[in-house]
Amino acid sequence: MNIVKRALRIGAAVLIAAFAATSLAGCARESTATGEQTITIYSGRSEDLIAPLLEQFTAETGIGVEVRYSDSASLAAQILEEGSNVQADVFFSQDAGALGAISEAGAFKKLDDDTTGLVDSKYRAVDGTWIGVSGRSRVLSYNPDLVAAADLPKSIFDLADPKFKGKVGIAPTNASFQSSVTAMRVLAGEAATVKWLNAMKTNAILFEKNSQILEAVESGQISAGLINHYYWYERAAEVGEDKMISKMAWFVAGDVGNLINVAGVGVLSDKPEAKTFAKWLLGSTAQNFFVNKTAEYSLTGLAAREGLPALDQISAPNIDLSALSTLAQTLELIRNARLTD
Repeated sequence: MNIVKRALRIGAAVLIAAFAATSLAGCARESTATGEQTITIYSGRSEDLIAPLLEQFTAETGIGVEVRYSDSASLAAQILEEGSNVQADVFFSQDAGALGAISEAGAFKKLDDDTTGLVDSKYRAVDGTWIGVSGRSRVLSYNPDLVAAADLPKSIFDLADPKFKGKVGIAPTNASFQSSVTAMRVLAGEAATVKWLNAMKTNAILFEKNSQILEAVESGQISAGLINHYYWYERAAEVGEDKMISKMAWFVAGDVGNLINVAGVGVLSDKPEAKTFAKWLLGSTAQNFFVNKTAEYSLTGLAAREGLPALDQISAPNIDLSALSTLAQTLELIRNARLTD
């Protein structure tokens, strides 16, 4: 089955997943290209975040990059639409789900074993078509002035308890929240997920972004909120750690609320420079960047940022991250719960 036919099997699902995305026609393009060696990257990671990293890649390797920035779901849809005429050499996704969708379509080239071998099998495709390059954990941020650590919910499902009504924040249009709900659906089943989402419609205060949730926790508007761990460090860098009121907590061992997701890459062309880039992201320059600049987790064994538990100390749920590609079903459940328009 050729790539276009394979893409058609899941193209509709990915296009649904991109329903909230901005038009690719208006997405940003940047370039560090200075010579003949150039790769094109479709990046679901923001320009503010990774442009400095790409500049370091060019400086170290001499390989220029041209980048199209948008959200990962839109770029995945674009890759499927382009089919065998895909214009990118590399897809740099914010989320494992989008990588899984493109892998299912057969669009990725298999990466070399000396690249995939640098990453724990939990954070890469079984067939070697994509790798995670940095990790992030879902956490419960909370205000200790409003809720004691001993009174925090043990499981993400406990947030459905009426005692949390008006006290917890979620961001239902945010990709990280949607991925966590996908993991819930895969591991706990659709019925349990629907029940939880309906309870969140009653209990939760809705926000657009993780950063807004954290600000609401800090200000005392809400007692707790579901975010990615690194948002705490982003705010701490702005105001100073000694000024932070909120703290972070994880749920009980194996709880789906402790999902560890990855940003990662897959190679779309036969250009050797594309595979060079994928492997470079697992080298010391990039891994130190993720730990020290973005407060994410290294996936090659570098120590976590001070104050964070080591990645292998987080008792995350046991899930194949490629399963997060089933996002379209999750979005339907979220809409049916009236958490989004």
